[in-house]
Amino acid sequence: MDAEFWLERWREGRTHFQQSRVTPLLQKYWPTLGVPKDGRVLVPLCGKSLDMVWIASQGHSVLGIELSQLAVEQFFEENELKPLTHVSVYGKHYVAGSIEIICGDIFKLDAQLLSHCVGAYDRAALVALPEAMRADYVRHVYGNLSPAYQGLLITLDYPQEEMPGPPFSVVDSEVQKIFADVSPARIIDRRDILEKEPKFLAAGVSRLDTVVYHLGA
Repeated sequence: MDAEFWLERWREGRTHFQQSRVTPLLQKYWPTLGVPKDGRVLVPLCGKSLDMVWIASQGHSVLGIELSQLAVEQFFEENELKPLTHVSVYGKHYVAGSIEIICGDIFKLDAQLLSHCVGAYDRAALVALPEAMRADYVRHVYGNLSPAYQGLLITLDYPQEEMPGPPFSVVDSEVQKIFADVSPARIIDRRDILEKEPKFLAAGVSRLDTVVYHLGA
């Protein structure tokens, strides 16, 4: 799965993974993490998620990373924000208030940038990556965050053979394996959401859980 796959989805408007509201599980569990109010929070593969606006409203600065320039520009336009832009080795930066989004490749970010992030929120990144990429993603991104970071990870757990991803099923045993050398990953919520997901129902998926993890010591 290459960059063009996602860029084409944005161009064609096939972005059902984007929500028109703030994620309730974020609102419920984020306050329990204890991320410093003025701390920087990484939102990988952020798209144009409204969750970034909510995180910023909690007093944090937000650092999003997104491959699609279309998604980034739509985010600022739809939220009536006028960003200042500049270019760095990481990509094109869009900055408005406490929200910064870099249009670029997340694998090109490094410790110099990521080590300033004391929080992380991952609802759409890990589940968007095929299995062969997930361990490298976790090692590269989470392994370079502040050692004291706290994060919220939301995954999907369903029989992968019943429907091709993305979004992919990422079972707990894999989460524990790929985060083992980075930080603890503790389940704090698991719930059946199959009846709320018509795409999965239509595909004949027999079981669909969303699982919330607290990342960090």
